[in-house]
Amino acid sequence: MNRLVSLALVKALLSLAIIVYCAGSAWSEPTPGSLPAQWNVGAENCAASSQAPLQVHAYEPQTFILRQNPCANPEANFLYLLIGSQKALLIDTGAVAESNKMPLAQTVLSLLPRKDGVRLPLLVVHTHKHRDHYAGDGQFASLPNVKVISPDLASVLAFFGFDHWPEGIAQLDLGDRIVNVLPTPGHESAHIAFYDERTALLFSGDFLMPGRLTLEDTAADQRSAARVIDFLASHPVTHVLGGHIECDLAGHTYAEGATYHPNERPLELSREDLMKLPSALASFNGFYASHENYSITHPMHNLLAVLCAAFVLLSALGFVSYRLLLSWRRRRLASS
Repeated sequence: MNRLVSLALVKALLSLAIIVYCAGSAWSEPTPGSLPAQWNVGAENCAASSQAPLQVHAYEPQTFILRQNPCANPEANFLYLLIGSQKALLIDTGAVAESNKMPLAQTVLSLLPRKDGVRLPLLVVHTHKHRDHYAGDGQFASLPNVKVISPDLASVLAFFGFDHWPEGIAQLDLGDRIVNVLPTPGHESAHIAFYDERTALLFSGDFLMPGRLTLEDTAADQRSAARVIDFLASHPVTHVLGGHIECDLAGHTYAEGATYHPNERPLELSREDLMKLPSALASFNGFYASHENYSITHPMHNLLAVLCAAFVLLSALGFVSYRLLLSWRRRRLASS
């Protein structure tokens, strides 16, 4: 009899464990969202364009993607607004400072819900310290219930509490919404990426995007790729969303300063694109390499190569000029 009771108890516990496991699995499923068929792509004649300077897309009710029009600035940045139950998070403020040209703060505030009659507090952070990712900070500087974190490394370390940069993971609790902060230097020394547990979106800034992956430190970027891949081994990934789109559907990169992006490829990259990044970086020749969904370049190496080539060319021209001058003098002396 006791054995039967024990067996029944074991079965009950197993059933309970299965129910709890299934419930936990369901809770961990990412909140689904959608992406538009096309973003604002600018215009050949921006003066005649009727597109708004800022496009707002609700990926899901608490996640907004904002795209700055290429006519407003050729960088055409993507910014991300995540809303929790206690506060909201804005990732990057884009390339345009003037509110009359880019009503960023006004738009973001209009998207924030109210709690007890007051707008949710807003935290403004950045993927890195390049001006096209923080130029709009001034629009938020004097607003109540808004905190702006400077993109410099010292401020990033102090606010997020990184003790062993670039190792470790920081977390932001927005209220029923956790965002993980991952160090990703390589493109820039203070670069960070954000992983949202609610949607399983990785906001990768300029670390990984459909465009030019410009490197400041190749070795650091390799370590960052390995670090992100290791973190995501235990996390689902819906999409990797970067800071720009810089190439078309055929894989051609738009010219620097282009205000028109015809046949623009989608914004989103995948886990597979991330998994291929280490081998792409390992085979990088140090100057330029083209891959399916992005290119890799090292501007400083390219600049040094151009300077070296210019030096060699000038030296050759100087040598030829010297020999010609010497030959002319000899002929002149001979004729006299």
